[in-house]
Amino acid sequence: MRIVDQLSPNHDARMGAIDMLILHYTGMLDCAAALARLTDPSAKVSAHYLIGEDGAVFRLVPEERRAWHAGVSYWAGRRDINDLSIGIELVNPGHEFGYHDFPPPQMEALVALAIDIRQRHRIPDRCVLGHSDVAIGRKQDPGERFDWRWLARRGIGLWPDFGGGSTRSGSIAELQRDLAKFGYDCPQTGIADEATRAAVRAFQLHFRPDRCDGTADDETRRRAAVLAATVV
Repeated sequence: MRIVDQLSPNHDARMGAIDMLILHYTGMLDCAAALARLTDPSAKVSAHYLIGEDGAVFRLVPEERRAWHAGVSYWAGRRDINDLSIGIELVNPGHEFGYHDFPPPQMEALVALAIDIRQRHRIPDRCVLGHSDVAIGRKQDPGERFDWRWLARRGIGLWPDFGGGSTRSGSIAELQRDLAKFGYDCPQTGIADEATRAAVRAFQLHFRPDRCDGTADDETRRRAAVLAATVV
């Protein structure tokens, strides 16, 4: 894997240990536009790596430094996600500019890079996440066209067997507990409020991409229960 250095000034000191990998899409028209923004001091945004649709990999921020990619975020009781994570941007126009599938060369490059990162930082599967997982209601990338199942089959991230297994009573309170146990910032109100719908949609974007409307249907509840059961 060849990595081209095109360093961004947008980073600062890291205070915590790395144990998360956060995936994004750029939401820009092409790779050149994304590189320009991610290395622009006035933009105040960056990531550690950028992967083009052709599989080209650019290093923008050294891993020992803190990149500015997650923003206001939360996972499993922790809020300063930038300090704990490596951020990878995938070139894709996103929902605003003609969202489409992530091409094979880009996905293969992501696998190679992610395997290398995980070998060095021992990032657990549960902490390989999308921006939408950690910035609920604020971000939706990498979105429903990103193939999390394919990635997990290649050893990156979590995608358990959803063909059977746990069931739930159907209560909102139980779903809220499952989502929070797995790591999502989900309220424990016992009612289907807007914050709960946002958490359900974030979960669906990752683990049920064929339905991303925030509706807590039976299949969404079952998948949330299966994943909650993986947390000990």
